[in-house]
Amino acid sequence: MNAQSGDYTLRSLGGFLLALFLVLGSADVVRGTAGGAWFSTATAEATVRAVDDPAPTLFRGVRVFDGKTTLPATDVLIADGRIAAIGQQLETPAGVRVVDGDGKTLMPGLIDAHTHAFGPVLRAALMVGVTTELDMFTGPNGAAVLRAEQERGEATGRADLFSAGVLATTPGGHGTEYGMEIPTLTSPEEADAWVQARVDEGSDYIKIVYDNGSIGRQFTTLDLPTIAALIEAAHERDLLAVVHVGREADALAVIDAGADGIAHVFYDQPASDEAVARISASGAFVIPTLSVLESVGGGAGGAEIRADERLAPDIAGSERTGLENGFPFAEGRAQLFDNALTTISRLHAAGVPILAGTDAPNPGTAHGASMHRELELLVRAGLSAEEALTAATAGPVAAFGIDDRGRVAVGLRADLVLVKGEPDYDVTASREIVGVWKQGVEAARDDYRAEVEASKEPAEQAQVNEDGLITGFEDGEIGGSFGAGWMMSTDSMIGGSSTGEMSTVEGGAADTNMSMRVAGTIVSGAGPAAWAGPMFFPGIQQFAPADMSAHEGFSFWVRGDGATIAIMLFAQSLGQAPSLKIVPVTTEWTEHTLAFADFAGIEASGLQAILFSGTDPGDFAFQVDELRVW
Repeated sequence: MNAQSGDYTLRSLGGFLLALFLVLGSADVVRGTAGGAWFSTATAEATVRAVDDPAPTLFRGVRVFDGKTTLPATDVLIADGRIAAIGQQLETPAGVRVVDGDGKTLMPGLIDAHTHAFGPVLRAALMVGVTTELDMFTGPNGAAVLRAEQERGEATGRADLFSAGVLATTPGGHGTEYGMEIPTLTSPEEADAWVQARVDEGSDYIKIVYDNGSIGRQFTTLDLPTIAALIEAAHERDLLAVVHVGREADALAVIDAGADGIAHVFYDQPASDEAVARISASGAFVIPTLSVLESVGGGAGGAEIRADERLAPDIAGSERTGLENGFPFAEGRAQLFDNALTTISRLHAAGVPILAGTDAPNPGTAHGASMHRELELLVRAGLSAEEALTAATAGPVAAFGIDDRGRVAVGLRADLVLVKGEPDYDVTASREIVGVWKQGVEAARDDYRAEVEASKEPAEQAQVNEDGLITGFEDGEIGGSFGAGWMMSTDSMIGGSSTGEMSTVEGGAADTNMSMRVAGTIVSGAGPAAWAGPMFFPGIQQFAPADMSAHEGFSFWVRGDGATIAIMLFAQSLGQAPSLKIVPVTTEWTEHTLAFADFAGIEASGLQAILFSGTDPGDFAFQVDELRVW
């Protein structure tokens, strides 16, 4: 989906930190510059336990939706991370935890078949019942870290990830607008090597774009011979090929080329009889992503999810912001969503496999929470509640060949969701979550809810000196007169190779003696974003919000190598998205005075961090002095 939203905070950034805007919003995910995965939960003791010996659990007398059909009240035993037994009046093993299933339904963990997993989003997904995400475009280095942790059993505190890695597109095509340096191609002759490179990076399947701008801005796009060559190369390596489309004619063209599935249902018109017949005959699956298409059409489904009392306590700040946002209104777009609903109704009636996917985190969506809206929209499109649940459980695993989850069956992983009510009749009952289990380990949802609630508390007033000085570095230390101080941040957190260091040096601005020197190297292409620079935290701990509303802005002096630096502010009002300004740097000391109001979306009452980063690939060096608020 073309993620354009008018004055969307990062548009001025040009995607410089595509990952960062979803990353640096919680002290739980930033642990210095040692190069660990910023999105890893492997060290978060409150939410992760080893899978070596998860506590056995017996669900007694619970209705079971097994991924396809619903069983009357029965017992389900899970042990060693797997479903050990299903049956009536199962024996209760010694030491087992018994969960009363009266009035409840046990079903497989939900599987979102279309996301973009940038940032610490997989933990949020798990807390509302999504235990697996099928990513359709993210940085391959980060995905590799996640897979390795999954294989070691260190991911019980977050949803699992399968990923396409980077997508196949042209120079200037859809997917390049976010600023990531990704390998593009223009001819069939390049297809085999391109696919092999994705295999080498660990991609689980291939994502291809065939769309020259069906919504909003126009793009170049791959030609059909190149798409056919990509599909053939994927199939030669036993990989599925999923193709992004927006129009019926494009969908039929890629189906004829051998695509295994379509990402987004086409929405330029309701499906014709010919389209229904050809797609049905092909055996291809369709991932409609109705949640994001509803947002494109001006619908408020995201806001409705955010307001739902059954889910609201589990939706953190960044997810709340994403649900509240929407695509800019445009005449005629509501019809696109209506077209999509009609098309899914017709395709489903013809037996085309429909998979539930949200396209999170596009405007109007959020990881995890939007799956519950997607289920509701699938029912609106003509699926029964039970069929919609299949589209989010057994359907994706069958389509993508993931054979260890997605159903409640003996021997499979104990990725499970327990809800009140009967979601196979009223699909919105999926939101009344009692508990979530990942590989037999129950998610610490109470802890997560406490964190969410704490994040809503007003920020503490920053204790600023009378002269507004944050730090002048005159004592030779990199500290601050208030707040949690400074930290060097680089893209090593997401598998990048950029480096940087900060130190105090002699020679300051405005007749002072010392300043902070920042030097490093920006290496592009090693991850989904490239950055290196120091961050100042005005709150009592890293990324804790500070109330700076008594001040209008901040100033600093800078000199350096003649390039530019990026100044990014993080605040509660942005969720986890920084607002950015580019500042020129000359070889002479220059003072810059920036108002908080100059940064889109910033509310100074909840300021979290200020980041100074190099921008251009290559070596950089600059000095900063006399940082103060005014």
